[in-house]
Amino acid sequence: MSRRFSLSNSVGIPSSSAALAQWEADKRQDCLNKDVYDYQPHDQYTSYSDHYRSPDEAVYGRESDFRESALNHPCFELKKILSGGTFYYSVDFDLTNRLQDRLSEGSAFDIDSLDRDFLWNAYMIEPLIEFRSRLSKQEKVLLDESRMLTSAIRGFVSTSAISAAASPLRGLKSNHPSSLTLLSRLSCRRAGTRFNSRGIDDDGYVANFVESETVFWHPSGLCFSYAQIRGSIPIFWEQTTGLLPGQQKIQITRSPEATQPAFDKHFEHLELSYGAVHILNLMSSTKPAEAELTTRYKQHIQRSPLNQIVGMDNTSDHRLVQSQFDFHAETKGPGGYEAASMVRRLIQDRADSFAYLLCDKVNGLRPSSNGLDEPSQQESTVILQQEGVLRTNCLDCLDRTNLIQTIISQMVIELFLGHRSERATADFWMRHSSLWADNGDALSKIYAGTGALKSSFTRHGKMSLAGAIADARKSATRLYINNFTDQGRQNTIDMLLGRLVDQSPVHLYDPINDFVNAELQQRTHEFSKPEVIHIWTGTFNLNGRGSGAREDLSAWLCPHLGNQRRQPDMIAVGFQEIVELSPQQIMSTDPVMRQNWEEAVRRTINDKKKDSKQEEYVLLRSGQLVGAALIVFVKSSALKNVKNVEGGMKKTGMSGIAGNKGAVAIRMDYANTRICFVTAHLTAGFANYEERNRDYHTISHGLRFQRNRSIDDHDTIIWLGDFNYRIGLSDEKVRRLIQTNDLGTLYQNDQLNLQMIAGRVFPFYSEAQITFLPTYKYDNGTDEYDTSEKARIPAWCDRILRKGNNLKQIDYTTAPLRFSDHRPVYATFQCMVNSIDEHRKEELSRSLYERRKREVTGAAANHEKTDEDLVGYKSMAEGLPPASSDRRKWWLDNGVDDTTSISRQYSLTPLLGLPARSQVQPPQRNTMLNPARPSNPFSPTNEPDWVMVPGAKKMKTSRRESSIQPSPPYRRTDRRFPPPQNNHADTSSNALSLATGFSGQASKTPSPPWTPSSESEVRRKPAPPVPRKPALLSISSSGPDNSPRSASNDLSGDRTVNGPGSTVLLPPPPRQAGSGLTASENKQVLLPSRASLNPTAPSDGQRPPSALQFPARPLRTDTDRSGSRRNLLDEDIEDGGTIPSLKPLRPG
Repeated sequence: MSRRFSLSNSVGIPSSSAALAQWEADKRQDCLNKDVYDYQPHDQYTSYSDHYRSPDEAVYGRESDFRESALNHPCFELKKILSGGTFYYSVDFDLTNRLQDRLSEGSAFDIDSLDRDFLWNAYMIEPLIEFRSRLSKQEKVLLDESRMLTSAIRGFVSTSAISAAASPLRGLKSNHPSSLTLLSRLSCRRAGTRFNSRGIDDDGYVANFVESETVFWHPSGLCFSYAQIRGSIPIFWEQTTGLLPGQQKIQITRSPEATQPAFDKHFEHLELSYGAVHILNLMSSTKPAEAELTTRYKQHIQRSPLNQIVGMDNTSDHRLVQSQFDFHAETKGPGGYEAASMVRRLIQDRADSFAYLLCDKVNGLRPSSNGLDEPSQQESTVILQQEGVLRTNCLDCLDRTNLIQTIISQMVIELFLGHRSERATADFWMRHSSLWADNGDALSKIYAGTGALKSSFTRHGKMSLAGAIADARKSATRLYINNFTDQGRQNTIDMLLGRLVDQSPVHLYDPINDFVNAELQQRTHEFSKPEVIHIWTGTFNLNGRGSGAREDLSAWLCPHLGNQRRQPDMIAVGFQEIVELSPQQIMSTDPVMRQNWEEAVRRTINDKKKDSKQEEYVLLRSGQLVGAALIVFVKSSALKNVKNVEGGMKKTGMSGIAGNKGAVAIRMDYANTRICFVTAHLTAGFANYEERNRDYHTISHGLRFQRNRSIDDHDTIIWLGDFNYRIGLSDEKVRRLIQTNDLGTLYQNDQLNLQMIAGRVFPFYSEAQITFLPTYKYDNGTDEYDTSEKARIPAWCDRILRKGNNLKQIDYTTAPLRFSDHRPVYATFQCMVNSIDEHRKEELSRSLYERRKREVTGAAANHEKTDEDLVGYKSMAEGLPPASSDRRKWWLDNGVDDTTSISRQYSLTPLLGLPARSQVQPPQRNTMLNPARPSNPFSPTNEPDWVMVPGAKKMKTSRRESSIQPSPPYRRTDRRFPPPQNNHADTSSNALSLATGFSGQASKTPSPPWTPSSESEVRRKPAPPVPRKPALLSISSSGPDNSPRSASNDLSGDRTVNGPGSTVLLPPPPRQAGSGLTASENKQVLLPSRASLNPTAPSDGQRPPSALQFPARPLRTDTDRSGSRRNLLDEDIEDGGTIPSLKPLRPG
């Protein structure tokens, strides 16, 4: 057995003590907290943008924390969590699998066999793994040998060297030290912090799932390994934070029927990975919250198909067994935590049957040339394998769980030594306890923010006063961390794992794969299946009438909608004022009334279905905020399509403090369609429509689900509730219109209708036509509107709104339930959901990739292909030219085959072979581009564009010279373009002819009439130095013969730069020391024609047909107090301002 099996990486145990110390140092460096990964962030960015910021923090003044973090690098929190000492990596050793799954040398590091449950950098290397899967076998080997792919885990790894004198295996003689290693792998599937990650998800993954493996290695080659697991209770439950222990209430969020499928997935996965599972539940049977979880846990275990499997010989094989050990009750007596060792009697028999992994090194044989086998290198031989696993849990799976797992590990090691008639020394058990105590602290810091409680007993075997004080300090620290810092840590974990809603993955540039993705988008119908589901939604303000739960609700929940209507697949019920909004109720939530209404709704919808022999509904999830409650039921057959169910709530009463007003939301993924239901109770009062608008925006932007998902991040959104918008008419007129059934006039004066039309609330939402009378306010038990002294105006307070292109509303009406002062409203919808067959999509993707690869390989044999050829050049839309690149520019035609069709389509004269890149020549010989110019063209600089080549004869200049003579312009063929659109009344002063020659030379073509303004003829003092763009990028206006410009374009002292077919003005440079040039001198640079930039110029009688003209956009000017005009660009620079953005001119 190789020595590497007992380590967290590929480094073996050395023999000498000096080498052992160096190995320990190297092993610690494998953690991602080495100094080589550190750097000092200097960029002033905030770690979390406003998108991640809670609206409460922005509204109620908690901005100081974000101002302090404004100096942090955007990846500061990510770097902090990676350098926290809890991540371990290896480039040549598989850290994600236990020893039993990687016994062979070939599987020591196999990319394809990495366990994704523990691979924390899976999101980072996923593009590389996908790219690797498309390579040939030889290419895969080359990529693996480069060691670019790294496996990283999170958890705890530590090895303790055991001297030969303290080794428990005294029967095996060796002078080298043995080693005891503890390796804990934290799952990344449902990773998070203590109160943000609880229970199970729809895929069967639980929070704080850890696989702990104890490995003992002896120099003789003998190796022992034992694995055990821990994890949160696998049901859907949540726990709220609170500064007091009593405020941390536990809520079970799903019914037993809706929980069982996910529960079964979890244990089926465990049974497939480890074998039989024995559950050891350490939670209390007396504490109400823990007792409720324990009861539900037992119910699901009894219903699990793994609980009792009948074999072929009619014998029962229990693959899932539970033992209850009330840790607090058992350790409450005088024995203290020492009484925890009584857990041995509960699991002794199962531990014996599960066994452990034991392997040894033997000398292998290999055939020789003479036909006889000769000894080869040592090979690993498995003597015994572990055939089951113990799953331990408490509420947090931290303190109690770690102490019990320490006892289990010791018990199994004693079992291993007993089989060899050996006994361990006290020094060995001390090292064993220290490893487990360090393990508990490390895992507790990851999940709860502090070290583990009871670690003093785990480490020393007894509880001291100092240990009790340390536990009290840790408990207080946990309260602070869980309430104030855990949400930020949760966002960082989600970012690392790529789970944020707006997070974009990194894509590798693979031209063939890009082609395949484009093809898949066009062939979506081949691997996706649209399906229409029916949704029933209803809202009812109960006015605190709890007695209504005993009434017949079938007229509202099960209306007669016709024989052709299909049974709804989903039912969403929203309640308001489910309890009386007394001062005591406003600050807390009583779940009793919600549970009563849940049962009333379930009983009503299922009793009716039994009569018609239809499917029953199961409670998916419910939520409550004081008086507002939302309950969602789904058909039992639809449970398999529903996952990622989450809930959220937002208070708006008393500026977000009280819950008398606010909203409750439930979201889910139905197949591949995201659906969200929101029930809201907004501010009351006739004139308070502005407050109601603010309530909506607070809920819409402030209510967040996990992974920073908002309400708008869904495909289908339905709002239902008491929005409290009134009708803006007098009570007398409203009642008169109701009597005449003039609903149109009432709706025209409805506040919600008017606010939606004005765009102030519910943007992009729709409401079906209202065909029912106002739903508020009635006298209880009657159909009469309010007859009290207040005489409230009737209004449509109860509404249902929708948003989503896949929604079609069918019904929208009320039900005759009279026990409240409101009338219940319901609506039915048809929703188009999309179901994607991932297996079919993968097959199609692989087929397209192989076909495209063969096409490219065959084409490459004929002529050289580039990445651009692999992608293909298809138009983004019909009628548009193909995309451009360095080699192909459709406006220059560049000699492509379809030039004629493109030119005809855009009325262009075809001209083949034009260069796709600029061919600007130096202004004269022995000059080159100035390498000292800043790369940013907007940076202030006095450096010229061109400089003399070092060693060449310097050009003589004079103060009286006005320009540098350029080299003759190169010739190019004239191109004819249609005239430009001219939006200016006077084009003579705002047009620039590009058909002129060089400065000071007469143009060979006639120029249009130009009448310079007298004001522009006055020479002014040159402008101060300004940051300027390179001459090749700067454009301004000038007369065709370098004449002064009109007052509208007055920039006196500007330089004139002429090129082939263009005349461009640039700001004057300052006098440069040693250059011999003055600020008034001009500089000429060759420029290509601007014909390709604006292919539209009118051809009238004042200018030749071949001349191109386009309007010059002057710089903004202003008039100071003296009446003279000044350049605001120069002024802004002098005052330290910013440079105005320079927008390029666009054709047309």
